[in-house]
Amino acid sequence: MKTDRTHYRFNRHTLKYEKVERNWLYYFKRTLGVLGLSVILGIGFFFIFISTIKSQAEKDLINENNKISTQYKLLSLQLDNAIEIMGIIKERDDNFYRVILDADSIPTSLRTGNYDFTARYDKWKDMRTSSIVKETTKKMDILNRMLYVQSNSFDELVRLAGENEERLQHIPAIQPVKNKDLKRTASGYGMRIDPIYRTLRFHKGMDFSAPVGTEIYATGAGKINYIGWKQGYGNCIIIDHGYDYKTLYGHISKFKKGLRRGSVVNRGDVIAFVGNTGKSTGPHLHYEVYANGKVQNPLNYYYLDLSPEQYDDMIVISNNNGKMFD
Repeated sequence: MKTDRTHYRFNRHTLKYEKVERNWLYYFKRTLGVLGLSVILGIGFFFIFISTIKSQAEKDLINENNKISTQYKLLSLQLDNAIEIMGIIKERDDNFYRVILDADSIPTSLRTGNYDFTARYDKWKDMRTSSIVKETTKKMDILNRMLYVQSNSFDELVRLAGENEERLQHIPAIQPVKNKDLKRTASGYGMRIDPIYRTLRFHKGMDFSAPVGTEIYATGAGKINYIGWKQGYGNCIIIDHGYDYKTLYGHISKFKKGLRRGSVVNRGDVIAFVGNTGKSTGPHLHYEVYANGKVQNPLNYYYLDLSPEQYDDMIVISNNNGKMFD
């Protein structure tokens, strides 16, 4: 049965249905409309597809970028650790080596430079990971500068040491008792608990626990400035090393035979023996260092005895022992 495809349109003026005549132009426009809509929908679906569905190459690129970003973060942490270590070296360089050799300290601004307002990192500003790349590169620049300045500093210190060889023989530079395993380190410099009065007070030296009769060594060349009994210290020796350095050794059981005021001693000479005299709660040696009349932390004057690792260990040991023997 054949279907009638004739179309009619209602005419409001004549109030009659009139037959609609459609020519080729009508069908042409309709075809163009359908094609245009199809093209628009096709483009729309294409963009939806490419924005939501990624190719394997894109997935691989994203994974690679994530790995690179993670690696930069790890590298940044490693650089933080390296810069921290260089900071420790810088402190020893400025506050110990340069003090001993009477050299001016190096300003921090010269050691690290200033990279905050440089345009050298602008080339990464359009990258998705620009922040981590910029910060990591900046840290690397700082570390490189610190290494360069420190290398030059060590060269200068070596030269100064050669020029001050005699002076270096007099500066305290070893532990006053044998203590290679650090087990005799009892209490460090700083605020400590008094063993008798149980109050907090400043401890001006370091205590080394050792049996009575253990040998005590001069830590640098010098002359005996004082030998005898001293209130609080018991039997005591003070050595004047010259160059504004002095050391004190307290709670001694006995002095080396023949030693007297004015006697010349060299680094490593036995000067006395550990005891328990004076204000003391157990056999030990109390040791103090003075520079320019001011008491110093003896921990900074063992550089001929301790490796960097042992130095760090002694810091921990001496800080953890809150009580002292005197």
